[in-house]
Amino acid sequence: MLKTEQQIKAPLKKVLGVVFGISIVVGSTIGAGIFRVPASIAALLPDKLLILACWLVTGLYILLCASSYAELTTMLPKAGGSFNYVKRAFGNYVGFAAGWFDFILNVGAPAFFCIVLGEYTILLFPQFAGFSKQVGIGYLTVFTLLNLPGIKMSSATQKITSILKVLLLLALVAGCFLAKPQQHVATLIPAATVFNGTLVIAFFKAMQLILSTYDGWMAVSFFAEEDENPGKNIPRSYFIGAATVIALYLLINGAIMYVLPLDDIAHSPLAASAAAAVAFGSWSSFVIEVIAVFVVISILNAYMLIPSRILLGLSREGYFIPEAARLNKGGTPYIALLICYVITIIFITYNTFEQVFALAAVMLTVVTSCSFASLLMLRKKEPDLPRPYKVWGYPYMTILALTVTLVLFVGFAISDTRSFLIVAALFLLSYPFYRLLNSKKQHAE
Repeated sequence: MLKTEQQIKAPLKKVLGVVFGISIVVGSTIGAGIFRVPASIAALLPDKLLILACWLVTGLYILLCASSYAELTTMLPKAGGSFNYVKRAFGNYVGFAAGWFDFILNVGAPAFFCIVLGEYTILLFPQFAGFSKQVGIGYLTVFTLLNLPGIKMSSATQKITSILKVLLLLALVAGCFLAKPQQHVATLIPAATVFNGTLVIAFFKAMQLILSTYDGWMAVSFFAEEDENPGKNIPRSYFIGAATVIALYLLINGAIMYVLPLDDIAHSPLAASAAAAVAFGSWSSFVIEVIAVFVVISILNAYMLIPSRILLGLSREGYFIPEAARLNKGGTPYIALLICYVITIIFITYNTFEQVFALAAVMLTVVTSCSFASLLMLRKKEPDLPRPYKVWGYPYMTILALTVTLVLFVGFAISDTRSFLIVAALFLLSYPFYRLLNSKKQHAE
């Protein structure tokens, strides 16, 4: 019994550094979306420079958000991410709701990645046709077993897979720039149409699509408690990681647009595959399939780690079973990890991750809005709280980040009313569960 209590109360091992921080940001952000989204953007915007500008502006918004998150994460370096800041600023219930929203939007991700991995693996090995779900569960099992021994193994796996991802994407970029581009006439926007309202709307629609490819930029916040020097390493991880992603996205889009005309990109479901066909000829399918597998493997490993840390944080506060806070000798919250493993298998088996994904965009804007608001609140409420890093341009930059996020929330609510209503209902229903868990917690104390 004593050993069990010690496992639950044990602190996480402080063994992570800035290399892991960068790896988890890159690993959890760059996914299969970069192969699909360029086609949708090309269908919306008529000029290559405008497309690159849209990717850059969205990236700068991410850096703006990262600055606020860097202050929050270094101020309260605990497992669980946003849950900690929101709870400190707005009280237990709002923190409880934010934590569970964060868990729900992250726990569905591995199921999607496993399905994608299964499909790409079958393209490489057709003999497994008809077994994509089983192959996906196989990947899930392998990476669960890799992450069970301890955080050092998890860190090494994330570093290796993220480095391989970056190298393979750079190889794709190099292949495109070394290839002979298809003949096409460059398109330019007439000066008179630059301020056309339709074009402005298209630009913001493109930004919304691009934002989906940046999901995961705040991943390092979930591992702050395991960082050996969070005050220095966390801000570096945010900014270097985000800058790496921005640079890669600009290079990939530039490479695709170098070898293909915009019309071809707009009509290609997988623009990266079409670009690879020009760059690598008959080997293009194999090249893209291999790159896709390693890109998704890296993001799968990241999202096997993230939900377990959120569950750990919630369990410590009494908002989930206490056993989920247990750590093994290697510092892994192994019961939380195994719970996430089982949930993912259920999602894969019954395809329920699609419904969870539909809610994710709305939930993400709710959680990030609460986080930005908590920074503003804590500056007033607890001005003397140690802050190893302070957001530049405060309060204007944080207010700007909050405003943009709220605008996105309103946009998502209008464009996907069903998901908005479900999230609103979940928020209302969460209160009785909070009261129930809180009463049990008080009784136990």
